[in-house]
Amino acid sequence: MSLQTIPSDAADHRANRAEDAQALEADAQLRDDIRLLGRILGDTVRDQEGAELFDLVERIRQTSIRFHRDEDRLARRELEQILDSMSTSETVRIVRAFSYFSHLANIAEDQNNIRQMRARAAANNGGSGVLAETLALAKGAGITADELRRFFKEAQVSPVLTAHPTEVRRKSTMDREMEVAALLDRRERVTLTEDEAAASDEQLRREVLTLWQTNLLRRTKLTVLDEVANGLAFYDYTFLREVPRLVNTLEDRLEEGGEQAASELASFLRMGSWIGGDRDGNPFVTADVMRGTLRLQSSRVMQFYLNELHVLGSELSIAAHLADVSEELRTLAERSPDTSPHRSGEPYRLAVSGIYARLAATAEKLEVEITRRPVGKGAPYESVKELQADLDVLHRSLISNNARVIARGRLRLLRRAVDCFGFHLARLDIRQNSAVHERTIAELMDAANPGMSYLALGEEARISLLTNELRSARSLVSQFVKYSDETMGELNLFHAAAEAHAKFGSDAIQQCIISMCKGMSDMLEVAVLLKEVGLVHPSGRSAINIVPLFETIEDLQASSSIMDRMLSLHDYRRLVDSRGSVQEVMLGYSDSNKDGGFVTSGWELYKAEIGLVDVFERHGVRLRLFHGRGGSVGRGGGPSYDAIIAQPGGAVNGQIRITEQGEIISSKYSNAEVGRNNLEILAAATLEASLLHPRQSAPRREYLTAMDELSNLAFKAYRGLVYETDGFVDYFWESTVINEIATLNIGSRPASRKKTRAIEDLRAIPWVFSWAQCRLMLPGWYGFGSAVEQWIAEHPDKGMPFLKELYKEWPFFRMLLSNMDMVLAKSSIAIASRYAELVPDEALREKIFGRIRREWHSCIETLLDIMGQDRLLQGNPLLERSVRHRFPYLDPLNHVQVELLKEHRAQNPDEQVLRGIQLTINGISAGLRNTG
Repeated sequence: MSLQTIPSDAADHRANRAEDAQALEADAQLRDDIRLLGRILGDTVRDQEGAELFDLVERIRQTSIRFHRDEDRLARRELEQILDSMSTSETVRIVRAFSYFSHLANIAEDQNNIRQMRARAAANNGGSGVLAETLALAKGAGITADELRRFFKEAQVSPVLTAHPTEVRRKSTMDREMEVAALLDRRERVTLTEDEAAASDEQLRREVLTLWQTNLLRRTKLTVLDEVANGLAFYDYTFLREVPRLVNTLEDRLEEGGEQAASELASFLRMGSWIGGDRDGNPFVTADVMRGTLRLQSSRVMQFYLNELHVLGSELSIAAHLADVSEELRTLAERSPDTSPHRSGEPYRLAVSGIYARLAATAEKLEVEITRRPVGKGAPYESVKELQADLDVLHRSLISNNARVIARGRLRLLRRAVDCFGFHLARLDIRQNSAVHERTIAELMDAANPGMSYLALGEEARISLLTNELRSARSLVSQFVKYSDETMGELNLFHAAAEAHAKFGSDAIQQCIISMCKGMSDMLEVAVLLKEVGLVHPSGRSAINIVPLFETIEDLQASSSIMDRMLSLHDYRRLVDSRGSVQEVMLGYSDSNKDGGFVTSGWELYKAEIGLVDVFERHGVRLRLFHGRGGSVGRGGGPSYDAIIAQPGGAVNGQIRITEQGEIISSKYSNAEVGRNNLEILAAATLEASLLHPRQSAPRREYLTAMDELSNLAFKAYRGLVYETDGFVDYFWESTVINEIATLNIGSRPASRKKTRAIEDLRAIPWVFSWAQCRLMLPGWYGFGSAVEQWIAEHPDKGMPFLKELYKEWPFFRMLLSNMDMVLAKSSIAIASRYAELVPDEALREKIFGRIRREWHSCIETLLDIMGQDRLLQGNPLLERSVRHRFPYLDPLNHVQVELLKEHRAQNPDEQVLRGIQLTINGISAGLRNTG
């Protein structure tokens, strides 16, 4: 496949010539990598499919370039003629070629990012990474190393992997792509001989050919445990090694130029997961599935510890007659079941063998699989603290006998890993919709109190009843009552959570999240259910955090008043105090966006945080916010660092949890070096937002007022289109791939909460996914342009200069516009116009698409004016070039998708038609680098 990438604009001058030269060099290296992979892919297509198909691919690409440049109608007709003339079989092969190019271009871009990260590290004399830069800022602000250690002791930074079905790639293709990335990386770092270079080329060709002959799509539906296994792969790729390494590196940086700290740095970075615990709308997450999830998690981490111990034993060949050892180490060695005469004089090896035997026995007790058996039997560890104590014996002995450099090797990483991951690996959240909890409590209450109708009670009556029940030692559940399957399913899950605490420790499940939380009773219902299984005690103790999730615009607006009353309620406040006086609150970005649009969602989230910070400060309770951000901007996505820094003052305060979703997980964490950088970003942003930012919500009060007005105007525009325009639901279902997305085997969860076509019942993921596929990305910008135009008309005295000032001075507004800038750059109104033609009602099509087109143009015009740019992404040249280079390969996939949708909806019985649509969905997702 020919790869004539478009050169950077000559007008893109920069003030710093050194940076310019570096960027141009990086660009050249990126183009070289893309050309190399494209050439190999082209050769593969020619060899496997013939020269005729290869020539067809080139013809389509060239015509696509002409069409994309200025909505060239002649090129559009020519492209349509080419596509119309192709057989279904040819179409599918064309789609695969363009899809794989997008996948390979992504690999080249990732490698280029790594190259630039390493270049920055070299330029900074090894002080690489955003975390090192933030520590330098803290030092410059007069914050001492001891103060930073105290900060991290109370801090918690937690990326939470979710099971949301937005990753369209199979693990089989990801594995091959990682091999390609590793080969590119080696070519970058090692000077190859002629023979080695030839071997590398051949290996690249082998991997690309294997990719070409591998199914891009899954043939079967994923189960929940399949999703768990896919999520666990990222621990092998990144988390198991990079999380401990990051904390240890930070510990070293805090000790630079000063005395060693009295105690080790707290492990503030904690992994979380929803995969296997998120029941909201997923009937396949059962108590047994959750038990299986916990076993799989534990198995992965136990196997990692055992492998590390095996290697550590081979490394610690220290002889007792050549180096002193501590008495406690000798005692540990004497307890070892290892009787080999070859190790009789090697106390460290004997001690490690004993630890290995005990850990293997622990794995057996936890019912998890291990691959290598111990040399003898040992007593299982009763808790992870016992394992830590034995590893600490090794550490102290080495330190006390002048072998610190050995203690700082594999043993240090293992000790840190055990501290970070325990026997559970990741903290599994359990989540369910408040309506399900309500029905469960209603059934229990009505059975326990004949004549009662819980659902008929008002909110205040429910609060009183539930509060009394919390204090009661009696059980609501009776063995003599036959409950519904739904109620039994909920009770079984809570019992499984209590079992997990007893088996894996209380860290295994720390959060119980209430989706669509709308009032105090929603939280109290969960507290009562937890009491039924012993996780909440009538005396006011709780072994788990009860976390409300506020999702809609209305719920976000009510969140502060709800939490104010909850923290004033004596019986609930006791539960919070028993959890260290920390209350977690989750904010939903996805549903609030679908409910009120991008601008209003962002603003109401920001205001909710301001209100919550104030409430929690008055009550003397520490607030931990959990941000339910999606992968795409339309679901709250975008750069994590900017998002955290843009939080209002006091909203971070050293504690933050953030969801990592779908294809974002693989793009961030499938490569260890990129993964480490992304983890650093979360830690650095949390530190900066907590310690270095002044406590203020916005620079000036009038900024808040202006944002309120803009939000109201944008809300009216968005709701007016999506919820108040007759025929919009039909337009959406007919002009997007929403129906066809449901046929993809990309997740275990249904696309809608109910079996209706209503936008209200549609999940946010397929909503955003569908708009991304047709290249409109409507949830990421609609309403902003008309809101700005109307606001300026109403405020002629302030006008555009005031909005420019807002952009310059306020990080929140800057982030809002920056995200829109990125989304609009990936959109194409020309491509979207082809999807609009799928709507058979011409009047409906013209009415709605005409409105969308006008808003799109208005949004871009006002955005560029406020940001002071001549074109989209002008301030982010690297991303600008990336997007521009992709269009010639992305646009044909959209054109083909439209043609196949016409065929499919005309009831073409050929199975290849639907398969072709599914392949285009995969390729477009790869080209855009985000889906839902």
